[in-house]
Amino acid sequence: MQQQQHRQPELVEGSLPVFVFPTELVFYADDQTSHKQVLTLYNPYEFALKFKVLCTAPNKYTVVDATGAVKPQCCVDIVIRHRDVRACHFGVYDKFRLQVSEQSQRKALGRKEVTATLRASASQEPPSPRPQDEERRLREQFADSEFFEQTAFQTESRPVAGGPSLLTVLLGLVCMAALMLPTMGEQESTVPVYLHLSVNKKLVAAYVLGLLTMVILRT
Repeated sequence: MQQQQHRQPELVEGSLPVFVFPTELVFYADDQTSHKQVLTLYNPYEFALKFKVLCTAPNKYTVVDATGAVKPQCCVDIVIRHRDVRACHFGVYDKFRLQVSEQSQRKALGRKEVTATLRASASQEPPSPRPQDEERRLREQFADSEFFEQTAFQTESRPVAGGPSLLTVLLGLVCMAALMLPTMGEQESTVPVYLHLSVNKKLVAAYVLGLLTMVILRT
């Protein structure tokens, strides 16, 4: 009797459940610690997922790693910073959409939407509306919303390498010159004896030159 092979079922576009926590981001203008929020995307499946973060108002937010991958049965943290904390944005709801797909495919297998809002202060929380009223209001507000690609986000700034420093270059030249000098004990040389280096000193120069080369290549 042949063993039945376990095959991954064909996934319909948009049908894959997406697990994200939290499902709502609340920023407070008077609390700088709340200006940075973290979304955690879980992958409980047996295959890797690619993800993409979209937003209805990307000009308001900085998103670190708006695209990436999640290994099977792992999770990733997506850092979102509010960078436009002004009174005119208080109470306005924005929306993030996380789309996931298989690494070998381009179609979106699933999506999850997360709301985000800016409030003046945690001490001035508005009265909680009834869940059905809130759901209806959000549905109406986002009925015609457009989600923008991650290229529209202000990405997290990272220092740009400016090449090796002058000191690094000079030190490298000194090491190269040291390696070119004659070794102690060489008789036939026009270089003065006090410039003859021992084998140990040349080994140190070669070691330092190797380290400098690695530094320069990384920059």
